[in-house]
Amino acid sequence: MATQDFLVELGTEELPPKALKPLSDAFAEGIRKGLEEAGIAFEKIEAFAAPRRLAVRIRKLADAQPDKPVEKRGPAVTAAFDDDGNPTRALTGFASSLGVTPEQLDTLETDKGAWLVYRTVEQGKPTVELLPRLVEQTLAHLPVPKRMRWGAHRTEFVRPVHWLVFLYGNNVIDAPVMGLKPGNTTQGHRFHCPRSLIIPTPNDYEVVLKQEGYVIADFAERRELIRQGVSAIAEKETGGKAVIDEDLLDEVTALNEWPVPLLGRFEERFLEVPPEALISSMKVHQKYFLVVDRV
Repeated sequence: MATQDFLVELGTEELPPKALKPLSDAFAEGIRKGLEEAGIAFEKIEAFAAPRRLAVRIRKLADAQPDKPVEKRGPAVTAAFDDDGNPTRALTGFASSLGVTPEQLDTLETDKGAWLVYRTVEQGKPTVELLPRLVEQTLAHLPVPKRMRWGAHRTEFVRPVHWLVFLYGNNVIDAPVMGLKPGNTTQGHRFHCPRSLIIPTPNDYEVVLKQEGYVIADFAERRELIRQGVSAIAEKETGGKAVIDEDLLDEVTALNEWPVPLLGRFEERFLEVPPEALISSMKVHQKYFLVVDRV
């Protein structure tokens, strides 16, 4: 069976930072579950999440469901024919409901007697026909505590949605999702690259965004860059150590698409304020990582 990579990206207005990672995980998991229930084979699933986008890429996704044998049991042989060997209404009714003749049925021998059965092979549906509904259902079941509407649309989501990338191989799947017309164009960084970018194939997704759009779509990659950048600038500029709270790191990762660490300072006289108050203000209100002296 032939395979292609698949990509879906939902472009939105800025998503709630604390909800970004859970939404991304649920999006990938919902698609994985849907593919497995449909019996469509794939190699692996990759999730991407940034403030203005949720995306999932499926590697080596089969182009159709596998064909599967179907067996439907009808009446017992003893009830299927009368004393003269003619088909009874039970037999003709069963055959008619399947669109076949009694002669096309097989006999199944069991410990409880013989039964007439209908055997056939059900052809698997093309993957591109199944994906729109699968994605739509997954989005409808994301863990969104409160959905919103925008403009004259009846579509509901955690934030307004504006574009949809929907690719199987290098072909656009031409079926709307959440009222959006699908395409192969995404959007770059809101300020560094405020324009459309073409995604030729799913494999090009994060490369195009990074090299042209000033967007690092991979949440884990962006998170690690922030960790390393904050630690490095603290060491280089102050000789101190950055204290990186993991929850704050997740939140800051969800607040930006192109992280650049900056070092800030305040007057030493503010150190008279209890450290708990300073730390709380920096973390909760300003989303800053504090730097402390090395001991």
